[in-house]
Amino acid sequence: MPPSPSSATATAVIAASAPARVRDLLAAQPDGTTPVVHRGSQAVYVEVQGNCVGVVAATATAVPCALQVAGDFVPAAGRAAIRDGVLHLDDAALRIGRIRDVRVPRLTGVLAAGPAPLSADEVAALVGVGDGLTPYGDDVLCGWLGAHRAAGVATPDVDDAVRALAHRTTLLSATLLDCAVRGEVLAEFADWLRSLGTPREPAAAATLASIGHTSGLGLLRGARRALTALGIRAEVAA
Repeated sequence: MPPSPSSATATAVIAASAPARVRDLLAAQPDGTTPVVHRGSQAVYVEVQGNCVGVVAATATAVPCALQVAGDFVPAAGRAAIRDGVLHLDDAALRIGRIRDVRVPRLTGVLAAGPAPLSADEVAALVGVGDGLTPYGDDVLCGWLGAHRAAGVATPDVDDAVRALAHRTTLLSATLLDCAVRGEVLAEFADWLRSLGTPREPAAAATLASIGHTSGLGLLRGARRALTALGIRAEVAA
C-alpha cells in the first residue's frame, strides 16, 4: 500500500531550548505563515507580531530572542509558519523543551542614587548607528541598559527614548533593545557580570568581546560606562 500524502511529507520534530517569553509569544500566535527576515546556515530570523524570533545553532550566539537547537546548523528556511504555537521552518517543527534563563544576574553595591546619565540626544546618536544586523550603537545601548537592570536601577526616560526610535534600526536589533530594557541578555554578558572582581573577569570579558564583529565590544563599552557611573562594587548577589 503506497504511503498517504500526509505520511510522505511528515514533519520532522527538532528539540529546541528558548527563553520563556519567546515560548509564550509563539504559543499566543494564530496558525499561519510568518516572514523570514534573515537566512543563514547557523541562524535564521523570522518576524512574529513585530518581534524578531531567531533559530540558532549550538555553535552560534544565543541571543535572548532565539530558539537554540543542537548541532552546527539550523534547518533550511525556505518558508516559516506557526502551527499550534510551534515554529516550523519548511517541514521541521521546532519544539521547545528546555527553558533558557536569559535574565541578568543581580548586582549589589550600587553607590549612585540614580541612573548613569544618558541624554535623549545621546540615545538618538546611538540607535541604529553602525552596520549589520545589530549596529554598534545599539549594542552599546544594550550593554548600558543591561547593566542598569542588573543593578536594579530603572531608566524610564531612556527606555521610552529607545522604544520611540526603534524604527530606525533593524528588526533584530530593535528586539534586542527591548530585551535589554526587560533585563534579558546574552549568556556571555551575564557571565561577565558574574565574573566582576574575580580572577575570571579578564577571560569573561575577552569571551564577550569576541562576539560578532563589534557586538561584544559595544556591549562592554555600554555596560562599563553604566557601571562606572553607578559606582558598582564588583559583587554579585547570590
